[in-house]
Amino acid sequence: MAQGRQGPKTAGNQNIINAQRAAAEPKKRRVRHFYDYSLLFAVIFITAFGLIMIYSSSQYMAMINSLSPDYYFKRQLIIAGAGLVVALIISKINYRIFRLKFFVWGAYWVSVGLLVATQIMGIASHGRTRWIEIAGVSFQPTELAKASMILFTAYMISRNPSVMNRSGRSWGGWKIYLWMLPPFLLITSQNLSSGIIVFGIVTVMLFIATKKSRVFYILGIIGVICYIFRYRVVGAIEFIGSTTGILQPYQMERILSWLYPEQYDAYQTMQGLYAIGSGGFTGQGLGESLQKLGPLPEAHNDMIFTVICEELGLFGAVSVILIFLFIIYRCMLIASNSPDLFGSFLAIGVMAHISIQVVLNIAVVTNSIPNTGVTLPFISYGGTAVLILMAEIGLVLSVSNRIKLEH
Repeated sequence: MAQGRQGPKTAGNQNIINAQRAAAEPKKRRVRHFYDYSLLFAVIFITAFGLIMIYSSSQYMAMINSLSPDYYFKRQLIIAGAGLVVALIISKINYRIFRLKFFVWGAYWVSVGLLVATQIMGIASHGRTRWIEIAGVSFQPTELAKASMILFTAYMISRNPSVMNRSGRSWGGWKIYLWMLPPFLLITSQNLSSGIIVFGIVTVMLFIATKKSRVFYILGIIGVICYIFRYRVVGAIEFIGSTTGILQPYQMERILSWLYPEQYDAYQTMQGLYAIGSGGFTGQGLGESLQKLGPLPEAHNDMIFTVICEELGLFGAVSVILIFLFIIYRCMLIASNSPDLFGSFLAIGVMAHISIQVVLNIAVVTNSIPNTGVTLPFISYGGTAVLILMAEIGLVLSVSNRIKLEH
């Protein structure tokens, strides 16, 4: 009888013990791969907004050239759609494939080869030879060079990160700068703004990669001093450029027209400033810009931000800047959570590319720096630029897709 009474009690205790053990054991967490839809939707939104602004700013130019009013809009729509498909395909590919030595060096030498070919048999436009035509398709190799340098720099940094923090001649950053030199010189001879962007991308990536940041601060201080004393600096540049032939006449004229817009008849700059000033806080209304009706050259291209300011005012301009800041923030977030160094610096490189180009474009149209002919990412008209930027976003999304979340 005693045994019978003890049985249920013992079984109950055993159940309690089993429950306590189960609670003490760590639960197996499910792992899923992250995908940054916020970044994807932000890029789609800014591209769609760009299409609207291209349609608004290019109708007049298309009609005076005996083209359909939506000619530039349709062309950009097709290219943007193709770019989005490319981005989605790349985002589903493991980005580590692009770290293969054959792929990295292949992209580097192909971009250098195309830049050399552009020098020899390129198509001239607006006094610059930056286009090349292959199999009936024309494109700008300078845009491809930007992406290849992001890939190359990320590869070099991730291959031996400890070298980045050595002092003296063994510092790996100098080696990257040396490899950057050939494409940088070729790009600068074709498009000064693209050369500045490539140099800026590599510098930002190296600044983040190394603890030896003194040289970067020195360069920054020198840049600020040069900007403060820009009139004297431009005088020295004019003398050096005229004696050595490093700068083309149109490039020197742009620098001088930046400082003396009235004296050098900086027509495009002045019309852009008129457009910005007439926008006010809320703008003249979508499609109601007057400057795009002839006075403002390249309204749908380099100067499209001035049309945004005129039609949508300060509110529209700030909204566009905030969207770009959100895209940059998402790239930074992906870089900080990347599973490896190569993926992290891919995202950093793309972030640097977008941010530098946005800053340069807005600085140009507000006459804060000389007019270097830089486009506004995802918004300005231009097929090669949109395709390459979309491919870069695809790489960042691929990095995000390798981030593991436990829940």
